[in-house]
Amino acid sequence: MKTIKYFIFSFILLLGIKNTALAQYGFSHEIGAFVGPTFFQSDYGQRNNLAATTGNIGYGIGLIHYLNFSYRADCSCYTPETYFNDHFKLRTELSYTKSNFKHYGDWVDPSKTSLTAEQLRAMHGSTELTDIGMQLEFFPKSIRDFTVSVGSFAPFIALGGHFSFFKPNAYSDMGPGLGKTTTVTPDKYIGAVKINSQATWSIVTSIGTRYKLSPLSDLMLEMRFQYYFSDWVDGLRPNPEVYTENKANDWNVWLNFGYIYYIQ
Repeated sequence: MKTIKYFIFSFILLLGIKNTALAQYGFSHEIGAFVGPTFFQSDYGQRNNLAATTGNIGYGIGLIHYLNFSYRADCSCYTPETYFNDHFKLRTELSYTKSNFKHYGDWVDPSKTSLTAEQLRAMHGSTELTDIGMQLEFFPKSIRDFTVSVGSFAPFIALGGHFSFFKPNAYSDMGPGLGKTTTVTPDKYIGAVKINSQATWSIVTSIGTRYKLSPLSDLMLEMRFQYYFSDWVDGLRPNPEVYTENKANDWNVWLNFGYIYYIQ
């Protein structure tokens, strides 16, 4: 509970700093929330295996705040028309995701009866992530035109950076000692399990669209790709010099559905 309160406080503080820094330019605010499934690409499962990519599904939820540069809330008027004001918004976000993991692919096929296959089938894991960060969203179509057009769509692309706090977990149905004892751990994962809380930076890019539901509210559909600057987010990191298929860091794909309200 203290951790959640800390992140919410950090989110509010970040909004205050951002608003103070940009107040001289004039803008309005939008707030919203989103939820959706996540598809985590981790060190669980066989590389380039569809089941491993789509099987380790989690969920994500988040709170979002936008600076809308095309409209000034202090005077209820439009800002001077520039390309930036009419095509960009700055997004601040606090989000939480949780993903559960198990191995998929040929090595855990029911026909496999080796000890390694049994150990892999017995491995399970999860990770919880709390993110805070910013993205700059670009709208190819006019933001002003979209604002006054109920029933219209506004596609966008975005790029930004997040600071990610993660807490992985891993265990084996065969007993304790995963990552340490050979009786329950496949050779590949000996010394390659770390389940303590950590933090890392991540790059976030997305593509999506808004739908103008009413003059003061939008629906949002977004597909997001998030790349972490750590390979420990899932709690596993086999030696990349030996297991070259595991050289990439962890990454995640989200499908988000959101609601956004304009504060006038």
